[in-house]
Amino acid sequence: MNVQAAYGILIPFAGTTLGAACVFFMKNQLSTRVEKILQGFAAGVMTAASVWSLLIPSMEQSAHMGKLSFLPAFIGFWIGTLFLLLLDHIIPHLHLNSDEPEGPDAAKSKLTKTAMMVLAVTLHNIPEGMAVGVVIAGWLNGNAGLTAGGALALSLGIAIQNFPEGAIISMPLHSEGMGKGMSFLGGFLSGVVEPIGGILTIVLSDMMVPVLPYLLGFAAGAMIYVVVEELIPEMSQGEHSDRGVVMFAVGFTMMMAMDVALG
Repeated sequence: MNVQAAYGILIPFAGTTLGAACVFFMKNQLSTRVEKILQGFAAGVMTAASVWSLLIPSMEQSAHMGKLSFLPAFIGFWIGTLFLLLLDHIIPHLHLNSDEPEGPDAAKSKLTKTAMMVLAVTLHNIPEGMAVGVVIAGWLNGNAGLTAGGALALSLGIAIQNFPEGAIISMPLHSEGMGKGMSFLGGFLSGVVEPIGGILTIVLSDMMVPVLPYLLGFAAGAMIYVVVEELIPEMSQGEHSDRGVVMFAVGFTMMMAMDVALG
């Protein structure tokens, strides 16, 4: 694995780690304003990455199928969507700002929700790591349409999305009485699965090349699911604000420009 590939694998993990490190210099949760900005920007970045870094290369890889070149992307997208849907049914992605019970069960409920959040974020990080690994594996194998620049742009987009995820794990753990070091470790470990998933995907790339268009579609479906099911609702809830929408547009156009320019 060359240096560029290593960077691509580690950048998303760095986003989670930096988010988890917020526990060392912030007393409270990220402000609602900052969360909306980050979530809107990440949603735009991930949507654009799904189109330019995943779906379009998937169809380019399947050009030999003629008018059916969309089929691998279509099938892979649905598999990725259904996979994340299944994860959410098995491990619901509970939101930390939802209503809490009152009374003696409140602390226990909050701890349970945080534990579920850690598990949910960890599971959702697996397909994100695979998404980066798939693009890097395709690029390393010389597949047209997959470039080092595209892989880097995708990695940066996922890293931005991972930053608030790291924070919403480490900071609630600390607020429940856990030490800052252990709280940081919780957020840190939730992101470890990403480079592991990416490296395994690259190691198995020889086996995966024949189904690469399907895997690219799978990664796109998983990422769009996260955008629609988590990021957009989070950036839109509460008091009306257009920050999330504006930052979605900023993230989308920036990612589109990066993918084309760096590719």
